[in-house]
Amino acid sequence: MKKIAFLFFTAIFLCSCTELQQVAGSLPSSGNNNLSQSQIVAGLKQALTIGTQNSANQLSAVDGFFADAAIKILMPPEAQNVEKTLRQFGLGSLVDKAVLSLNRAAEDAAKSATPIFTNAIKQMTITDALGILRGGDFAATNYFKGKTTAQLTAAFSPVIEKSLNKVDATKYWSDVFTAYNKFAAKKVPTDISAYVTQKAIDGIFYEVGLEEQKIRKDPAARVTELLKTVFGSKQATTK
Repeated sequence: MKKIAFLFFTAIFLCSCTELQQVAGSLPSSGNNNLSQSQIVAGLKQALTIGTQNSANQLSAVDGFFADAAIKILMPPEAQNVEKTLRQFGLGSLVDKAVLSLNRAAEDAAKSATPIFTNAIKQMTITDALGILRGGDFAATNYFKGKTTAQLTAAFSPVIEKSLNKVDATKYWSDVFTAYNKFAAKKVPTDISAYVTQKAIDGIFYEVGLEEQKIRKDPAARVTELLKTVFGSKQATTK
């Protein structure tokens, strides 16, 4: 009877729910190839602005998370046994709806990322910029992680919670798995909003990392004259 009740309430929940570094080396502050240090930094900031905007736009679109296998938000690993049981009982479509609701919440939250990244870029010092220029392939992404994670968490959390609350997902998840954890050896996180928030932030930094690689290595991604000049200078000096 307890098992049936547990499945019932879970079903209710489910139904409701590396070029930059090389450039820095070849273009010192004295202005090699007619570029000053300030121009190089301006190029970097422009690249980061374009990259982060592209990332946020991509992820905030419908299916931005859901259709991307690399960042699609799935049930927490601790809940996978429950998910397997539900699918065995013919509730696979309900599980799929629940997973979709998690990803839709993340897509809603991604809309608020752009101004946070823009502010971090505006506050970037020359020292910060040069550190990114001389850093590794993901130096810019790591910079954003350090500067924006707390703000992204604060911005994403209420949006995700509101989105999940629309289908009572937050309430049912907490009620069902609080009861489940009393008997389970492997506990399931009871705060689904916090779980989705963290996965959403992981996803957006993953996408920012991809954009960083495009700017570093793909000439077609340099869509302004400044970017072409700054990031193409290395090729010009090696011809």
